Order: sequence, then C-alpha cells, then structure tokens
Amino acid sequence: MKVSEDEKKLLSEAIDKMNEGLDTFIGFYNDSEEDKPLIEFTDETIETIQRAIDVYGKDEVTTKINTIIREILSFLPNNKKGKDGD
Repeated sequence: MKVSEDEKKLLSEAIDKMNEGLDTFIGFYNDSEEDKPLIEFTDETIETIQRAIDVYGKDEVTTKINTIIREILSFLPNNKKGKDGD
C-alpha cells in the first residue's frame, strides 16, 4: 500500500493512540480483582430487600441493613485477629 508522508504520519499517530488505549486496558486488567460478595443472600432475602427498596428507597434500606449487621456482630471481640489468629 502506498501512502503519502502525511498519511504515514496520521497512521503512526493513530497506532500510537491505539497502543496507549491498549496499555490502559492492560493496566485495568492487571489491577483488577475478582468481585467476591461478602455473603450470599438467598433468593427470598434478595426479593425481600428489593421490596423494601421499592417502598423505602435504597439509601434508607442500606442504612438499616448496615445498622442491623453491625448490631448483630457487635458481640465479636475488639481485637483485629481473624479466625486463624492473623
């Protein structure tokens, strides 16, 4: 394929931009982590949460669930060690 000097320059710039974009995607991929939920909700629980969100709104339900979970788990000892003593 024959190209003029201007076309060659434009192609080179386009390739550079594509490489920069590819480098960005590679960086995102390398920095990514698997999204693992802390707990698995049953379908029934998910449906109940969704109904509550429909009635009270997401922010209100999120606040209430976080408050309940903190209270339920407040019996945990204050030390930062995990179950393996880490």
